[in-house]
Amino acid sequence: MITKPDPIVIQGGMGAAVSAWQLARAVAQIGQMGVVSGTALDLVLCRRLQLGDPGGDLRRAMAEFPFPEMIDPILDRYFIPGGKAPDVPFISCAMPNASPTRRQLELIVVSNFVEVFLAKEGHDGLVGINYLEKIQVPTLASLFGAMLAGVDYVLMGAGIPRAIPGILDKLSQGESVELSLHVSGANGDDNFVTRFSPEEFTAGEVPWLKRPKFLAIIASPALATMLARKSSGKVDGFIVEGPTAGGHNAPPRGAMELNERGEPIYGERDVPDLEAIRSLGLPFWLAGSYGTPERVAEALAIGAAGVQVGTAFAFCEESGLREDIRREVLDMVRAGTLDVRTEPRVSPAGFPFKVLQLPGSMSDESVCHERTRLCDLGFLRQAYKQADGSLGWRCPAEAIDAYVRKGGDEADTCGRKCVCNGLLANVGLGQVRANDGVELPLVTSGDDVRSILSFLPTLEAQSYSAKDVVAHLLAEVTTSV
Repeated sequence: MITKPDPIVIQGGMGAAVSAWQLARAVAQIGQMGVVSGTALDLVLCRRLQLGDPGGDLRRAMAEFPFPEMIDPILDRYFIPGGKAPDVPFISCAMPNASPTRRQLELIVVSNFVEVFLAKEGHDGLVGINYLEKIQVPTLASLFGAMLAGVDYVLMGAGIPRAIPGILDKLSQGESVELSLHVSGANGDDNFVTRFSPEEFTAGEVPWLKRPKFLAIIASPALATMLARKSSGKVDGFIVEGPTAGGHNAPPRGAMELNERGEPIYGERDVPDLEAIRSLGLPFWLAGSYGTPERVAEALAIGAAGVQVGTAFAFCEESGLREDIRREVLDMVRAGTLDVRTEPRVSPAGFPFKVLQLPGSMSDESVCHERTRLCDLGFLRQAYKQADGSLGWRCPAEAIDAYVRKGGDEADTCGRKCVCNGLLANVGLGQVRANDGVELPLVTSGDDVRSILSFLPTLEAQSYSAKDVVAHLLAEVTTSV
């Protein structure tokens, strides 16, 4: 087997369908690593099918799925020729749970296969998939689906993914796997897990699968050391993410302190010791404001394999972000009016979350208060142990009385927003509500969004491509790209 060299640029796995297959394929085709977001792919596939699958790409990929008997039930339920009417709500999907039905498993596996298949189609470049460790219950079936499509790398952050390398090993051999769940109120005698059996899923037709490389997304050398030494299998490298990166950030080390804008204050203790990480002897990529040629060269000079860049790709032509959002952000950057806030309480996940301040979006508190609080997607719900010992689910962004009734602390609901629905709205897949209208965007971005004008091919240009991003990033690097 020919081993491909490590990429210098890893395109970030952003949001839900922001780093969709079109973007990942474009980056991989020009010699760097394209990454698709693995978040909520079952829901993304369902809603794309209900919009009519323009161009037929989804159905073309589904026709290549190795277990074709699983496809027709999905198409029968969700595919709408020509697409649904704009004022008609999307058909609901079941929320993630620890014991999914057969149909739920099939949808998860198929959706991850489709996204990776399309990203890898027509070239031999590298494609990865990004998951959040905090979103646990779809993980096993998602990994299997991505591996069926030949994914090259799995990236995971927002937690401590020490179990994932061993799970990849077992799935590649067709073995059954299980993943322990984080459950509030559980004790040492409890055994809350989710399981997946390739043999059962395929009715005995278990394929041999390539084991993808695993990159852990970390913010400290202590976590890198622990993962390198104590994970269930081989960790192939790290993405070292600083607090200026978009999306969820690791909280500051020590007691949480806020600045005058209400943002977490990061200090010297939050700057990772790169020498300690380098001493582990594994490749690492630096992330968080590394979207310039100078920072790429700097990363390589200190021993990194390269950089991960998200924000620059998030606003390029191939991004899954709605075109009107991309255009508005470029206009705001030109006008010098753009603002990004690191919100300590917005995300139900409990991690600080970077939010781009866009008028009329869910970043606007007056707009946000008009939305009826509910949790109907459930990807960032928290598992908890109920009085009878069974597993329950609650979300601090759901209706406050419902959260409290499930044993949650009302104080935890303050400032929370429905990140799940907001992220789907970012990519044109927002739900239509009878009382609230269409769900509004909640756009995340890294701090270096103000530099995206540098990727425009000309001063007069209104957009830029993934190829423009890569060419600019590698301008000071001797490479064949």
